[in-house]
Amino acid sequence: MDFVITLLVYTNLFVNKLGEFLLSPIALLPGWVSITIISAFLGIVLLFIFKHTSNQKQIARIRDSIKADMLAIRIFKNSTFVTFKAQARVFFASFKLLFHSIVPMLVMIVPVSLTLAQMGLWYQARPVKLTDNAIIVKISLNQNTVEWPEVKLRCRPAAVKTVGPVKVWSKKEIYWKIKPVKNGYFPLVFEVGKQKIEKQLAIGDGFMRLSPKRPGPVLGDVILYPLEKPFQADAAVQSVTIDYPARNSKINGTDWWIFYFFIVSLVFALIVKPFLRVRI
Repeated sequence: MDFVITLLVYTNLFVNKLGEFLLSPIALLPGWVSITIISAFLGIVLLFIFKHTSNQKQIARIRDSIKADMLAIRIFKNSTFVTFKAQARVFFASFKLLFHSIVPMLVMIVPVSLTLAQMGLWYQARPVKLTDNAIIVKISLNQNTVEWPEVKLRCRPAAVKTVGPVKVWSKKEIYWKIKPVKNGYFPLVFEVGKQKIEKQLAIGDGFMRLSPKRPGPVLGDVILYPLEKPFQADAAVQSVTIDYPARNSKINGTDWWIFYFFIVSLVFALIVKPFLRVRI
């Protein structure tokens, strides 16, 4: 697992740079426009990948056999034996199609996961606004910590502390509330004993690239929050989380954006499918 996480960390370094360049127009466009363009483009790209990583000839034969069996069911609907036999062939043919989709799915799962993680940096949450109430910042310490280190938060010039630190001994977590006072990207600096660690804070309107969490060495978190380098397993701090507000939209809002992405990418893939001559 350590090797996988290390490989993913280095992969994220490259993908973050690529994502910053390719997805930067999101900051300039209306949310529904940017996510529609991205979803449509990726739907076509994934269709192209499917075409060249699947056995199109075999899929075409299976599709043709299903059409033939469906026709037999209609023609010989009064024959129970023929109908059940044709239905059984359709049933097993469906499993064959599923089998032939395994390789394309395995090829696509990595780039799709990395792409969705990059999109999540823009759509999953919105930045803090100057008009917002104070937000919560949480630092999680290593569960193996016996003696708590002294922890201080330096949030100037981005924000001011209104509450904290509040220590939850049972969970080994420390909380602050901070109030934003200046727009932009700023580092929150935590002094943990003699060590200094940072977490990026995004303050502003519109769309900004942000990460709610700087994770520890947990595979799922490293995938979902690729923007900042994760903490080591033996580090005193295991994660830093900012409670960013949810983005309210049924198209490009928190959690909704991923459903919209899959719907739009599927629709455009189906539209383009006849032109690329892809059998699915």
